[in-house]
Amino acid sequence: MYEQHYGITAKPFQLTPDAKFFFASDKHQQALSYLKYGLEQGEGFIVITGPIGTGKTTLAQNLLTHIENTNVEAIQIVTSKLSPEDLLAVIANEFGIATPVSNKAQLLKTIEQHLISLSKQQKRALLIVDEAQNLPADTVEELRMLSNFQINNKPLLQSFLLGQEELKAIIQSPAMEQFRQRIIASCHLKPLALTEIVQYISHRLSLVNIPDVNIFSTDCYPLIESQTLGVPRKINLLMDRILLYGFLNDIKKFGLEDVKSVILELAEELSSTIHLENEQATTVTNATPVDDQDRLQHSAIINASILEKIKIIDEFLQENVAQKIKMNRYLDKVSKQKKLALAQAEEEFIKTQNIIIAESEAHILATKNEAMAEAEEYLRQIKDKK
Repeated sequence: MYEQHYGITAKPFQLTPDAKFFFASDKHQQALSYLKYGLEQGEGFIVITGPIGTGKTTLAQNLLTHIENTNVEAIQIVTSKLSPEDLLAVIANEFGIATPVSNKAQLLKTIEQHLISLSKQQKRALLIVDEAQNLPADTVEELRMLSNFQINNKPLLQSFLLGQEELKAIIQSPAMEQFRQRIIASCHLKPLALTEIVQYISHRLSLVNIPDVNIFSTDCYPLIESQTLGVPRKINLLMDRILLYGFLNDIKKFGLEDVKSVILELAEELSSTIHLENEQATTVTNATPVDDQDRLQHSAIINASILEKIKIIDEFLQENVAQKIKMNRYLDKVSKQKKLALAQAEEEFIKTQNIIIAESEAHILATKNEAMAEAEEYLRQIKDKK
């Protein structure tokens, strides 16, 4: 609608995830590196979590773009609360497996046969589960069981899980101990910081070839941060409305008052989206006071909850540290292997070069000797004639 007004090739802030608009903030780049690392390993689970709208689906699409035209056959499913049997049926359907039966044992056998067939074709299977926080615990366990399909001690199916923060609670439950042991890396996406918001907006505008990416005055960005909390989806929503506002009012550069005007419009239309956090804070502030006994009980409950969350966070951080140490060791090993391979290649090149030089010198010497012999023979013949 407003593309011609700004001289751009497409809408830069659509809500629908699009891999070509992927923005590599520090956390998003770390998450993508973990996913690629998982592919290199060819085994284990990678878990990516993050609040709503922080770009998990876009991250998955970027990975799928990265592995196009490779030996990886990848499928992506967006889950609701699927039972283990329903999950198997969805996986079979996404792999294009004809499964007229609903018997779990037969479903498992059919999926395994398909994975074996891929392996014989020197292909690998990857399952990306989006919105994985919706999966019941027994369905997550079913994913672990699928990773037991192996040939020559190599898993036939690898799974990456992407989900909201609730997914961490599911995985941290005591019943998920075996599943946690299969996780080789995990990352929690965070909202963008102020500097990243500036870069994010410029990045998207540049991808649609806008003549000048600096369409906002610098004092706009702190307000954009406070209203969107750095969540990419909320930034997209606000930016799209600002661009529409500029089109309707025939302006191409925006100041603080322009941004405020759009925020006020959105607040009236979609207050739950833009001002949800502020409303919650107001609700807490205006709550009816409770008596001392209730307050003490409430405080005890909150403290217990906080301690439990701290414990979970501590365990999560410890696992992350261990995973990073493991990854650093792996990268050191790869680096040493590359240096060794380079040294061997250099040594082989020098040997080959020396052989060529020696052969060339021998050929030159032989040619020289032959020429000298011919010259001596010619001189002898002339002498004999005299």
